[in-house]
Amino acid sequence: MPEALEVELYRRAAEQVVGRTVARVVAPDAWFVKGGSSPAQLRRALSGCTVTAARRRGKLLLLDTDGPVLGLRFGMTGRLVVDDVAAIDELEYGSRRDAPAWDRFALQFAPVGQARRRGGTLRINDSRRLGGVELSPDEDALGPDALTLSFAELDVALAHSAAPLKARLLDQAHIAGIGNLLGDEILWRAGLDPARAAGSLTAVERRRLHRNLQRVLAELLCRGGSHLGDLQDQRHRQGVCPRDGANLLRRTIGGRTTFSCPAHQL
Repeated sequence: MPEALEVELYRRAAEQVVGRTVARVVAPDAWFVKGGSSPAQLRRALSGCTVTAARRRGKLLLLDTDGPVLGLRFGMTGRLVVDDVAAIDELEYGSRRDAPAWDRFALQFAPVGQARRRGGTLRINDSRRLGGVELSPDEDALGPDALTLSFAELDVALAHSAAPLKARLLDQAHIAGIGNLLGDEILWRAGLDPARAAGSLTAVERRRLHRNLQRVLAELLCRGGSHLGDLQDQRHRQGVCPRDGANLLRRTIGGRTTFSCPAHQL
């Protein structure tokens, strides 16, 4: 967390700042500034720039300006707050607190209009400092976006790969946006063992995987987040499969704690 769905909700919230001009860049945490830049370089590059678009690729939120592109990553616990309203109230592994000490980065915008109303702010509040901001991030390092992934793109991502299926789905260089929760939900619904070699799927299985990937992303976006899947309540050591009642397997696959059903995920 946040996965593609949460960052899509962040993108929608960030659309509110399109057309606003940056008056001040607040970057108190140099560690949070990535890509070899410094807070001072960030301030020089963005001050006076106008935001022209809010985009997303996978888990990466992108703010286009009439200067450089600003990339924002949120790690596990980063929340986007626009004009003091959080885009998401609570993350699965985060806190609902909006502690000022957790503000890692902010854009303050110039007042606008004859009334000179306040220009507002966009900020990242991140208790664990696992996110970051970067000027002109390398978007080409990411694979196709999960929310618009075609069957042909999925085919390419899986082809001839000996990596575990779940690890391949979570590899952002091949498919951008799927994280641990979405990965488990998609494979559980598709009836596929997350430890299988990605390249071992038949054409029928790949079609089934693509169909369930699309459905999971569409449904959980409407529900409000990656943590609202049908499997989620049983992702614990004593969990049972909501479909057939079998005891869930708990394994580490691709470095991530993974839950799956041994009865129907084959």
